[in-house]
Amino acid sequence: MSKILLVDDEANVLSALQRALLQMFRGAPPQIESYTNPYDALERICYCDFDLIICDYNMPQMSGGELLQALKDVAPNTVRIMLSASTEYGTVLSAINQAQAFRFMSKPWDAAELEQNVRQALALRAELVAAPPPTPQELEAQRLEAEEPGLLDVKRDDDGAVIL
Repeated sequence: MSKILLVDDEANVLSALQRALLQMFRGAPPQIESYTNPYDALERICYCDFDLIICDYNMPQMSGGELLQALKDVAPNTVRIMLSASTEYGTVLSAINQAQAFRFMSKPWDAAELEQNVRQALALRAELVAAPPPTPQELEAQRLEAEEPGLLDVKRDDDGAVIL
């Protein structure tokens, strides 16, 4: 069973999202928790592992971008979807780049688009959970490659000798 966290300062939006999600998963409904206060949601995710979070961008207590950015550290494998009534380029860019949102959706959402994005997000979450964590050697190799691209790309001849 999937666990989904919904965060929006408008209770009506939370109710509509919850209804839409329950209609999507009639056979095996996900466990859904809703919060109007992002601080409460952040506290909850520290104690409970969620597969997906869908949150609003514009909230008075904390922006959705700030919430999703905090969730990157607390729950890095939780997939993040941002909702917003704003379609300003800066808002979208901030949600995707800074908060590493999986998707950005505008309000009001299209039911088919919401379903497609939620299903893709849950599939991604399953892949993230199934993938083994990188070994220390793999992490170091990634760090070196990020510092010096191509550094680990060693060319060898048929005998195994390094070609300079």
